[in-house]
Amino acid sequence: MSDEPSGAAGILIIGSSQAGVQLAISLRALGITEPITLLGDENHRPYQRPALSKEFLQGEISKESLIYRTREYWDQHQITVVPNERIIRIRKDPDGSGVAHALSGAEFPFDRLALTLGARPRRLLVRGVDLPGVLYLRNADDALELKARVPDVRNVVVIGGGFIGIEAAASLNKMGRTVTLVEAAPRLVARAVGEDTSAHLLEHHRRAGITIALDAQVEEILGDGDRVAGVRLTDGRQYPADLVLIGVGVIPNTELAESIGLECDNGIRVGRFSVASDGHTVAVGDVANLPNPIPGAPAGDRVRFESVNNAVEQAKIAAYALAGQPESYVGTPWFWSNQADLKLQIAGLSTGHDQTVLRVDPAKGRFTVLYYRTGRIIAADCINAPLDFMAVKAALSKNASIPADEATDPATTLKSITRLPEEIPS
Repeated sequence: MSDEPSGAAGILIIGSSQAGVQLAISLRALGITEPITLLGDENHRPYQRPALSKEFLQGEISKESLIYRTREYWDQHQITVVPNERIIRIRKDPDGSGVAHALSGAEFPFDRLALTLGARPRRLLVRGVDLPGVLYLRNADDALELKARVPDVRNVVVIGGGFIGIEAAASLNKMGRTVTLVEAAPRLVARAVGEDTSAHLLEHHRRAGITIALDAQVEEILGDGDRVAGVRLTDGRQYPADLVLIGVGVIPNTELAESIGLECDNGIRVGRFSVASDGHTVAVGDVANLPNPIPGAPAGDRVRFESVNNAVEQAKIAAYALAGQPESYVGTPWFWSNQADLKLQIAGLSTGHDQTVLRVDPAKGRFTVLYYRTGRIIAADCINAPLDFMAVKAALSKNASIPADEATDPATTLKSITRLPEEIPS
């Protein structure tokens, strides 16, 4: 694997996380033979991010286990992987070719450009946020610093009740730390799951020993000399902290795209082929704002997904576009979140539902919420219920449905009552 700029044109992929890696792999799988350069701004080989807040933090897997592919793989497939180069300016010609200029002074010419730029943590703007021991968790360096500090920590405050916050809180609690989670919204993971799932997560994590404060606004991160000492809320409550971990969402990295005139709105806007507004550049992953790929989605509905599944599937579509074989991105999004002994799996999007069905089996620790709109299933939240997840995911992919009145008994397998389109009454 070469880590030096080759000087050759070809396809330049800026961003070497999941979306960029999958795009490079998919291009070679399609038989593209021109040079491919995969460019990252971190001083690490391409690696997986989901495990940073879970298995890696808990010491269950090593740094090497996070690496996507071996050096031999990149060499064999003639993909040049270049780490530690931050692109600060792009000169792009009308035909889509150009040159990317790095902070180091290196130049990377390209015939075609792919932007897999990802997103960065949203910063919390309160007093004390710059104290030592106040961390974010987005990349490998963040995870390495967090892991290095944990052995000397007793009390942790996690600010943010989204997936990253809950996963990290659950991991740290499992590691024996006293954990408080502070969330500004009235419920956990409000953007991604429904009220029943939020309530189930809240009850479970509180029972596991995590203190959770909802509707809670942070006023100040407190210090003791040159180190963090606690967090004070606007209502006066204070929580001690040897470490504060902030996870309050992300912002898509659109600055480079904007600088070359691409249309951006909560991400880089792309069409169904993952091509941006210039008709040449592709954008993939957390940074891309795309037409809703779910079959039957309302016209004009757009989404920006932050998930491994989307990064992989959209990258395949972008590869087809770069290969001159455009394919529309159509599919069912799915997500997962491991939270200590809970595995949450989500199929579909529950936005706009008008009915829910609960399937709860306390003896087996299973909990599922099915979401319906006008009598058709559109999504499911499944906790420790993999068979429910797989059945709903399969049904959505076939435009099938699962009758709500037959799905309430958790002993009934959803696969057995799935109705194909031709079996659904009109």
